[in-house]
Amino acid sequence: MSLCPETLARAAARGPFVRVLVAAIAGSAPREAGAEMLVWADGETGTIGGGALEYAAIAAARARVGGAPALQRMPLGPGLGQCCGGAVTLAYEPMDAALVARITGPFFARSLGQGGEAPLAVARALRQARAEGVTPPRLIGEWLIEAVSPVRQDLWIWGAGHVGRALVSVLAPLPGLRLFWADTDRSRFPAEIATEVTPMIAENPADLVPLAGAQARHLVLTFSHALDLELCHRLLRHGFGDLGLIGSATKAARFATRLRALGHSDAQISRIACPIGDPTLGKHPQAIAVGVAVALLKDLNAAGAGVPLGESSAEKTAITKDYAG
Repeated sequence: MSLCPETLARAAARGPFVRVLVAAIAGSAPREAGAEMLVWADGETGTIGGGALEYAAIAAARARVGGAPALQRMPLGPGLGQCCGGAVTLAYEPMDAALVARITGPFFARSLGQGGEAPLAVARALRQARAEGVTPPRLIGEWLIEAVSPVRQDLWIWGAGHVGRALVSVLAPLPGLRLFWADTDRSRFPAEIATEVTPMIAENPADLVPLAGAQARHLVLTFSHALDLELCHRLLRHGFGDLGLIGSATKAARFATRLRALGHSDAQISRIACPIGDPTLGKHPQAIAVGVAVALLKDLNAAGAGVPLGESSAEKTAITKDYAG
């Protein structure tokens, strides 16, 4: 896991908050190093493992909104009423828009204590991280080093019906994705939409296709087969990284015939995955969403396996002395 400036900037737009990060673990722990949650005075998002640990961390974070950063080692034993047996070191980082703007990549090193010049061990750790592409956080004394997230994968979800809502509820919390959710009217969407999701509204959603990046992924599942077909037609012309269409084998065959008539080759049409999800899980909207999420995570993890977040000679690693400037 790594710092995502875009996510933090969206969080800062809501107001000052504290980022709570599992900076290090010893023994058994509910979550891995790199798990995080964001805490505002009036709410929170994300999780570091739930239970008594998270309850205590939220209280500690709220007391630090607008304050100074800190590190806290928490044994996960009888004191918290947990039986993990290990310990976690939590980093509390009060953040606002100004601080988020200072996060640059590919690695971000900063002091969570007294500040000052970075010790030699930090410079050595940064060189090692660049060479090895290390992504988990690295804690050296009071200094924390993290990789800065690369550009997230764009995913367009076309349709805000039952399956669209289920997909957004499952996919929105996942790191590494940037969700665009398209439909015909604001009333089609739920009253509350997660901050990680950008609603896209148009009388004819197919008119939004030119706004998608050429490598974006798409899931087409609108209320109308005619609109589904038009979206597939336009996306085949526009270009995409991946395209999934809700439906059956019969729908896939009929769409293939109609798309050929619109001038698309069999090779192009074969890039459309239909049906989506895992048919063995059933047709309930949440079951479809779970199947899609599993396939997507496997695909993204495979694509990212072994790819280091290196640093070219032209790039600079940000080292922040403290939180004062």
